[in-house]
Amino acid sequence: MAPTRLELNLMRLLSRCEALAAERRDPEEWRLEKYVAALEDMLRELKKQSSKPAPELLNEYSRKVDFLKGLLEAEKLSSSTEKALANQLLAPGRTPTTAKERTPATKTVHLQTKARCTGQMRSELLGTVCSVVSAAAALHVVLVLGLPSDEKQSAVELDAVLQHHQDMQEKLAEEMLSLARSLKNNTLAAQNVIKQDNQTLSHSLRMADQNFEKLKDESDRLEQHAKKSVNWLLWIMLIIVCFIFISMILFIRIFPKLK
Repeated sequence: MAPTRLELNLMRLLSRCEALAAERRDPEEWRLEKYVAALEDMLRELKKQSSKPAPELLNEYSRKVDFLKGLLEAEKLSSSTEKALANQLLAPGRTPTTAKERTPATKTVHLQTKARCTGQMRSELLGTVCSVVSAAAALHVVLVLGLPSDEKQSAVELDAVLQHHQDMQEKLAEEMLSLARSLKNNTLAAQNVIKQDNQTLSHSLRMADQNFEKLKDESDRLEQHAKKSVNWLLWIMLIIVCFIFISMILFIRIFPKLK
């Protein structure tokens, strides 16, 4: 069945939204959010139409619209860790929107976003390390310049500065390790949820195939039963017609025409 005008408009706007999502946008960019809201309205209208597309195609449209909506919500988060986790949970489309695409555009956008969030996390971590090291070095210079001439007191204060610097580095390393462990746990939890959803979907598909096969067998059986019923009814009608015809012949023979 040929796509309707509403479906064609939906496909064009969806392709435009995927192109905008792949670009680097300013924080004040508002077009993509408005376009996604329009996509939701068009998708609701498409589901209400009598000549709507196949359920698989509708599910693919809904999947892509939900991905774009989740992408916008993830960009509004403040922490790069939260952004990375939110993008990890997104599910891109499985099929290309237009015939020109070799791979789904949403999948490409998903990979770009994940790489961007990973880069932001790395930059934040490196920036934190550099700032702590710079602060410790500045503190060390100030203390060294302000030390008295007494060698014993200078050595003690220098050891204290070095110990403080080492403690700060160990604390920072522990925080980075804790952050990495937390991100790993969240990723594993998301993978487990996705795996369970895939298993549930596979089980549902198998059940649907089994029900379809049973329905097909029952339909064939009902068709054969209907054919048998029609055959019996035809023979009964033929017997009744023959009986009536013979009865009429006998009636005419027994009761001749009056003169």
